[in-house]
Amino acid sequence: MGRQVSERRRRSSSGVTLIEMLVVVTIIALFAALVAPRMLKKSDTARVTAARAQINSFMTAIGAYKLDTGLFPSTEQGLNALRIKPAELNQWQGPYLPQDIPVDPWGRPYTYKFPGEHGDEPDIVSLGADGQPGGEGINADIMSWKSQ
Repeated sequence: MGRQVSERRRRSSSGVTLIEMLVVVTIIALFAALVAPRMLKKSDTARVTAARAQINSFMTAIGAYKLDTGLFPSTEQGLNALRIKPAELNQWQGPYLPQDIPVDPWGRPYTYKFPGEHGDEPDIVSLGADGQPGGEGINADIMSWKSQ
């Protein structure tokens, strides 16, 4: 009889109760609710930083292009002139970028314009997360003539 009682106790104490499981799930949910927004905000700032870095890379490549050819690519040629030799340029020494022109971190192409409206250099713009001109925060445009 003593053997049956001890076996019953072992069986009842070997599993996880529903209450224990609910407590663990609640703790995990609270942790996720506190940490997830912070992690998402970091990914947004990382995208803005990546867009700025890509624009800076384009501006460096455009500077080398101008040193070789004496002029900036036209709006029609766009950033592709950094990878593919325009027909009318004999002084082109490219490609000036190691791989194809990337899209911005939100999956949209960069806007290139020369002559630009903000100085003697071309304008390169990423429209930010919303893909619309203007905006604030994560939706703000990232522009070659503004370094923030």
